This record gives sequence, C-alpha cells and structure tokens, in this order.
Amino acid sequence: MHEEDLPADVLAPGAVAVDTETMGLITPRDRLCVVQISDGRGDEHLVRFSPGSDFAAPNLKAVLADPARVKLYHFARFDLAAIEHYLGVVAAPVFCTKIASKLVRTYTDRHGLKDLVRELLGKEISKQQQSSDWGGPVLSDAQQEYAASDVRYLHAMQVILAERLEREGRMAMAQACFDFLPMRARLDLAGWAERDIFSHE
Repeated sequence: MHEEDLPADVLAPGAVAVDTETMGLITPRDRLCVVQISDGRGDEHLVRFSPGSDFAAPNLKAVLADPARVKLYHFARFDLAAIEHYLGVVAAPVFCTKIASKLVRTYTDRHGLKDLVRELLGKEISKQQQSSDWGGPVLSDAQQEYAASDVRYLHAMQVILAERLEREGRMAMAQACFDFLPMRARLDLAGWAERDIFSHE
C-alpha cells in the first residue's frame, strides 16, 4: 500500500497488470482513488490518492506511459479514461482480457472478471467490495484484498486468452481492438460514451 505514488524500481521489467478504483462510474465527476499495479511476480501494489491530490505520481506515470510495457486490464476502456483524465498519461499499449474473452469465449455471455478467473484458472475472487467507498482515509483489509485481486490473475489469464485468440485466428482482430482502446476512452471523456459513432443512427 502506497500513498500518492509508486516507489521507484519495485516492478520487474515486462507487462504490468493495471486496474483503478474510483468514486463512481462518471470519470470527470468521480475522482480516481486507487491505482492497482502488478508485475505478475506475486506482489500487488496499491497507490492511494487522497482528496485534493495533484496526481503528480512521477514513478507511477513513468510505468504507465512506458511504450515498452504492455498494460493488462479487464475492461481497459474505463481504466484508460480514468488514468488519462487524472494522471494525464495514456497507459498503453493494451491487452484487455474482457475484449479477448468476448472474442474467443463466444459460448457464453459471462465475461466478468470473476467468471474468467473461475473458468480459466479455477480460482474464486470476491466482488463484495466493488461498490464500497474508495475515497475514505483508510482502506479496509477487505478493500485492499479486493483491489489486489483485480490485478493478481491478469498475467495468467492473458497467456491463456492469447493462445485461444491465436488458435481461433482472431489475434489480429483483437490487437486492432486493443490499439483503438485509448481513443475509445478519449471519446468517452469527450462526451461520446453512450453513442456508437459507427452505427447508422
């Protein structure tokens, strides 16, 4: 658990799993409270931002903006928007396990993180703290465990989902979707969250 920034040099090189906790689902209104990050080696780092934070966080920003590091998300669209709005960086390149799941797990409509972790890894995670108050002065042990679990399994799931995307001949399609996600998040921030600009209407 860290306050306002990630310590220097705590992450191994390579891909990092990233998630965010906010005060709600409307990014400009509902401030960023926590960024979770993991290098997949067994530790999860939680960076908490206080009310009135200036979101300087140079170490965290350097990792998120590093073009040599792939960032693994589950529903990247939301996290990318929150990170760009509050931290001012585009946290790409991207691999989104939710999009990957929708492209290869076409036998189900259950693409939540809990469902993916259960099916792909045989593990259970609790979503009980999902709608809790992330802006308080202290995060409970349950909140910390929930936040950590959101990034704990993304590396292992990325390997499985990438194999399935290759198997089904959909990796190029998935990569094109991943590459577009920063702009999709920017469209959300600019006011096109609910309107599909690709539709006929």
